[in-house]
Amino acid sequence: MFSTTVKSTSEEDISMLVQKDNHSWNYLCDCGEASLLTVKEIQNTKAVFISHTHIDHFINFDAIIRHQIGTELHVIILGPKGIATQVQSKLKGYTWNLINQDSITYEVRELISANYYIVYELKPPIWELKKVKEVTNKKVFEDKDFSVSCVLLDHKIPTVAYKFQEKGKIKINIKKSDFKPGKWVKELKEAFENNDKEREIIIAENNYSAEDLFYLLEVQLGDSLGIIMDHAPSEKNHQKIQEHFKDCETVYIESFYLNEDKKLAIKNFHSYAAKSGEIAKKARIKNPIPVHFSRKYKSAQIEQLQQEFYTAFKSTIV
Repeated sequence: MFSTTVKSTSEEDISMLVQKDNHSWNYLCDCGEASLLTVKEIQNTKAVFISHTHIDHFINFDAIIRHQIGTELHVIILGPKGIATQVQSKLKGYTWNLINQDSITYEVRELISANYYIVYELKPPIWELKKVKEVTNKKVFEDKDFSVSCVLLDHKIPTVAYKFQEKGKIKINIKKSDFKPGKWVKELKEAFENNDKEREIIIAENNYSAEDLFYLLEVQLGDSLGIIMDHAPSEKNHQKIQEHFKDCETVYIESFYLNEDKKLAIKNFHSYAAKSGEIAKKARIKNPIPVHFSRKYKSAQIEQLQQEFYTAFKSTIV
C-alpha cells in the first residue's frame, strides 16, 4: 500500500512524499517549501514528480539538489514540456568545480502527452543536456512493485496529474481443485502473467495446459493513489480526471479556493473546494483529500474550505 505525507504546512507551498510498504525508496510530488521534509527523506528519493513549474511547486528544488549531490544516485525527474531545460537552468545557476560527474545523475522525463515522453540526462559538473531517447508508453514510471501513469490538465499551461498503481497480486484458490500445492503453482502464475496459455504444467505426473488451470487463479487489485494539482474547473479537465482516476483508492486534489471565490478560481485557472469534491465523487474516488489551498486563507477559512469539499463530495449523486 501507499502512504502519503504532506510535507508542507498550510502556510507553505505544496510538497508531498509518497512511500510504499516494504519498499526502499521515497517518491516526491512537487517541490514547495516543505519545512517538514528531512534531509534523509530527500537523499532516499528515487524520483521527483513535478506537476508544473510555477514557483509554488518548484521553489524547493534547490534543496533537493543540495542534499542529493554526492550520493551518486540516479534520480528520475518527471514533468511537463520544458522541464528538462528548467532543471538544467537550476543546476547551472551554481558553481560545481569541486564536484565530479559520478556525484549524481539526473534523468529527466519530459511528458509531452499522457503516453509519450522524451528522456534527457544531466551530469555534473557541466550539466550538458543530453537527449537519450523518446518513449511511447502509458506508464511514465515503472518499478517492480508499482507503475505511474499521467494525464495532462489545463492550468493555462499543461500541468501533470499522476496516478500511482500498485501491481495486482495473483492468488491461487487450490480448494477449487483436488491438487496439492507444489512448484507448479509458481509456474502457473508465471504463465498467467505472461499470457502463456500453452505452457505445460505438470501436476502429480499429469500434464495440463496453463489455460485449463487459469480458473484456479484470482487477481487481487493493488492499491492506487492520485496526485492532482492545479487545474482549471473546466468540463474538459473534469472529464479527464473522471476517466483517469476512476475508482482510485486515495486521491489528493487541489482545492485552491472557497466557493465564495469561485470567480477567482475560474479567472486564475484553479479549482475550488465544492467542484473538486464533486468531481472526486463522480470519479468514484474512495478516499479524496483536499490539498493546496490559497495562502490568502487563514486556519479558520481552510477548515471552511475542507468542509465545503467534503459536503460536496457526500452530496453529489453519481
